[in-house]
Amino acid sequence: MSAGARPVRLAIATGRHLRPGETFVNRHITKLFDGRTVVIAGRRQEPPPAGTPVFFRGRAALNPRDMLAAPVALARSRARYSTLRVPYGVHRRALVAFLREHGVEAILAEFGSQGPPVAPVGAALGLPVFCYFRGKDATEALRRPRRLAAYRAMFPQLSGVFAVSRFLLDTLAARGLSHPNSHVVPSGVDTDAFAPGAKQPLMLLSVGRFVAKKSPRTTVAAFLRIAERFPAARLEMIGHGPLLPACRALVERAGMSDRVIFHGRQPHDFVRARMAAAEVFVQHSVTAANGEAEGLPSAIQEAMASGAAVVSTRHAGIPEAVEDGVTGYLAAEHDLDGFTRAIERVLADDAARRAMAARARVFALERFDYRRLYGRVEQVIREAVAGDGSA
Repeated sequence: MSAGARPVRLAIATGRHLRPGETFVNRHITKLFDGRTVVIAGRRQEPPPAGTPVFFRGRAALNPRDMLAAPVALARSRARYSTLRVPYGVHRRALVAFLREHGVEAILAEFGSQGPPVAPVGAALGLPVFCYFRGKDATEALRRPRRLAAYRAMFPQLSGVFAVSRFLLDTLAARGLSHPNSHVVPSGVDTDAFAPGAKQPLMLLSVGRFVAKKSPRTTVAAFLRIAERFPAARLEMIGHGPLLPACRALVERAGMSDRVIFHGRQPHDFVRARMAAAEVFVQHSVTAANGEAEGLPSAIQEAMASGAAVVSTRHAGIPEAVEDGVTGYLAAEHDLDGFTRAIERVLADDAARRAMAARARVFALERFDYRRLYGRVEQVIREAVAGDGSA
């Protein structure tokens, strides 16, 4: 938070709490407004950190009166907000009491899915409500009629919208979902923790779930194509998921198990250490068959902060971060030949690769440092609380 700026008591609405994998949400809870936050969660995942007040929606049992009123309340919620998740009865009274008890001045819904349940409550209390879109919630979710209708009911109640990439804002706008107080703010990275280390020559790294939108098989196949030309190169992959067995089988059939290392799921410290050592970061992001797309992958931001050249795709918000030929190379989605050529180019020229890596680090410091980004988020919320923003 900026020195001398007035802190705001912020409620952060999320799904499950606490989820270790949602680094960006957990960091919002502990860092926005110097940690002056409370949490509204759908359900418990892990015990929340001490000192952070947490309200779990729907935890209290409905009383007989509320149960009798349920059909009317749910029908009204469906008609007004296109969702059945807006709290009513004892649940609504408990949430309102929680917000008032902790002096909450604004609400930030993490992910589009968390906005519809809390926006009507915040609006009724005169609290500014913001929604943060990150990927699936602004791509695949728009194919679901009920979710799209819930968004359309929610947007007029919002004081502002954040998205991790311009691509997501444009995708929402194409479906009639735009807001005058919209801002592109990437999730960001701790550029002190993710920093260049002792680089291991020709070490390529991939970090992410083994799922369709990451297309890990394309990454493996591209590396196998160039492995003979670059005998010193190796690929390390961190992550787990349903496509991992197929990737392992592909490597084993090629007899390359010593050149492609699958680390599986690993803790953050391990990821940071491998990022610091990698010369090149590779990720073949694509739009999945169900329409799910990235927003702006956190792993790419972390890799750039760690001083790695990036080889990726012209997908979603990635071209907003990776400038082709400057901080890395980009190929078209599903273009194995183009992706292979991009990896060949980055490995073939040591000087160019190192220059790209250095520029990536500078770009990350300027555009992805979470402290700078959080300052922007805080300023937008503070203006709304003061009545200077869009309401």
